[in-house]
Parts: sequence; C-alpha cells; structure tokens
Amino acid sequence: MRDVTLYTFTAFGGPQAHIAVLLRQFVQKRGYITEEELMELNALSQIMPGPSSTQTLVGIAWKVGGVRLALITFLIWILPSASIMCMAAISFKAFADKDKFTAILRYIQPMAVGIVGYATYTFATKFLRTKVTMMLAIASLIATLILQNPYAFPLLILMGGIISSALETQQQENELRVKLFSNVNPNKVAYFIGILLFFAALGAIVSRTSPFSLPIRLFENFYRNGILIFGGGQVLVPLMYTEFVELKHYLTNSEFLSGYALQQALPGPTFSFTSFVGGIAMGDKGYGIAGQIVGSVVAVIGINLPGLILILFIVPFWNDLKKITRIKNSLSGINAVAVGFMATAFIMLVMPFHLNLLAYALMAATFLLLQFTKIKAPVVILIGVVLGLVI
Repeated sequence: MRDVTLYTFTAFGGPQAHIAVLLRQFVQKRGYITEEELMELNALSQIMPGPSSTQTLVGIAWKVGGVRLALITFLIWILPSASIMCMAAISFKAFADKDKFTAILRYIQPMAVGIVGYATYTFATKFLRTKVTMMLAIASLIATLILQNPYAFPLLILMGGIISSALETQQQENELRVKLFSNVNPNKVAYFIGILLFFAALGAIVSRTSPFSLPIRLFENFYRNGILIFGGGQVLVPLMYTEFVELKHYLTNSEFLSGYALQQALPGPTFSFTSFVGGIAMGDKGYGIAGQIVGSVVAVIGINLPGLILILFIVPFWNDLKKITRIKNSLSGINAVAVGFMATAFIMLVMPFHLNLLAYALMAATFLLLQFTKIKAPVVILIGVVLGLVI
C-alpha cells in the first residue's frame, strides 16, 4: 500500500507515462509481477472499456493479493485526485468572479483545448493506419456532428468493432471461443448489464422534480460512459463534453475547460475529472455543497465501476481471451471511431473562441510544445497559470 500511495502522488502524464512508472517501480524495483505480466495487463486494459491506468494497477494488485488488495489499491489511487477535483467544483463559483482567476482562465482554457488537439493527433497517427480505420474515423466524426446524441456513441463503437473485426479476421478458432465463453459466469454478466438498465429505468421513472432525479441520472450517464470508453481519459473528455456541455448543459464550456486544465496539472487518473463534472452539475442545479459532494461521488463510482468489474472479472481467464484474434481485431475499429469522437469534441471546443487570435496562438503553442519537446501537460498548464498571474 505504501508503494501504491507513492505511485499515486507521482503519476503525472497520463497512461503512457503511468505504464513506464509501473514498469520501473512495481516490476524492476519491487518485483511484484514480471514485465511480461505487466505488458499483458496493459494490453488487456486497452481492449476493454474503462480507465486503462486504473485497470492495470488494479490487475497488479489482484495478482499480488486478490480482490481485497485490489479494491484497497483502487481507493488509494482514485481518492486523492477525485477529492481535489471535488473541492475545486465546490469552490469554483467563489473564484470565478475574481478578476485574477478570470485572467488565469484566459490562458489555461485554450491550452486545455490544445491538449485535446494533441491527444487527437497522437491517437490518429497511432490508430489510423489503414483505409478502413480512416473511413471509420471520418464516418464517426460526421455522424456525431450531425446526430449530436449521446446514444449514438455506443452504436458507432459497436459498428466500428464489428466492421474492423469482420474485415481483418480470417478463419477463427471456434473451439477456443466455445471453451472461453463456457467459463463465463452468466450471473456476473447479468449484474454488469443489469446495473446500467436498472439506473437507466430508474432515471426515466423518477420525476425530474424529485431531488433524487439528477443523482440517479448522473450515475446512469457516467456508468454508460464507463462502458463506452476505449482508450482511457483521452477519449473520456470528448464524450463528456458532447453529452454534458453541448447536449445536457450540466456545465458551461468555461467550467468544463477549467476543470480539465486543473486535472491535467494533477497526478493520478484522468478519470478523476468526472468528480469535477459531477460536482459542478449538482451545484448548478442548486443542490448546495452536500449535493456537490454527492455528485462527485456518484460520478467517480459510476465512471469507474464498469472498468473495475471487468478487470476483476476477465483477468482470471485472460490467457484464453488473448488468443482470439477476432477480439483483438475489433479494437482497431473501436479506436478509429474514438478518434472521430475526439475530433468532434475538438471542433466543438474551438468554436466558442470565435475570432480570438490569442486563444488560437495558445492552442498552437501548446500543441507544438507537447509534440516537439519533452514538456508534459502538467507543466504546460502551470505555464498558463504563471502567464495569467504576471501578465
């Protein structure tokens, strides 16, 4: 637990940086698992929805000490950054009226958009390597711009996975698939899907005037997004922006970008950003500080629960799962669709700046710093804070 705590407070830079720290601290230094086991856990987290860094860390804990240690590790990992983001949501309104805070936001908000643009570019260069993936990315971009509906996301992800799997997979090992799925406990699958359906139905039944309505709907929203997120926090942010800012207006563009910029300056999982979104959503609807805390808790549990269930559920028979080529090949289509989502969000994030040349210059500068130097996102955000304080 001491090692996990140290890792939690030093894990800057997102999933790619996190895996390097895990390799150095948990494999080479402590020997908790082998390098091969770490790479397999990382690969598993990439083909499953949910927070990839969190799933990899929880998978390590499961291998070392079982379910109990895995759950304790999860709490140590998520609580610090989620708590900070919750406090930021509670205090945001108080600071938003301050001139100096407004000046700081003037710089860090376009920088946050630049970070999203850089993430979109890196995802595109990594995953769009064939005509099929490029067409899927373009199609998902056009579809999400036209439809503007959160329920389009699961359909597009499903279609992307099916198309790439069908086009890239040759004759499959039917006997292996039968063996694999014979090991699946149908009760666990029912629980996984049942949670989503229960809260979706509950959110539809409960009156919108009830004080329980928004927390229930928030849980369903975040749980559903937790099922859809392939690729970690870089994909989470575009999905949340489209649903919570553009469609449902739970928070403003300025609030969203400010929270995302703060999260980028913190160690820990990108998914802790949901704590800020949940807290702001409840605060803007007049629930008070207690309601904001509830919103943060609901958001963090909702977004992380699917990935947590999946990693603990699938790790025991990963050795069989990883042999099925069709499952691996579906990932290229899913990632291509995710690139389209990210491009959509980037376009929507840029639009509110209109003809603000300073904002575009800051976006470009952020992209260039991340692309051509070793400066990481947290440092970029700190630069923006300093600019706001001194200029």
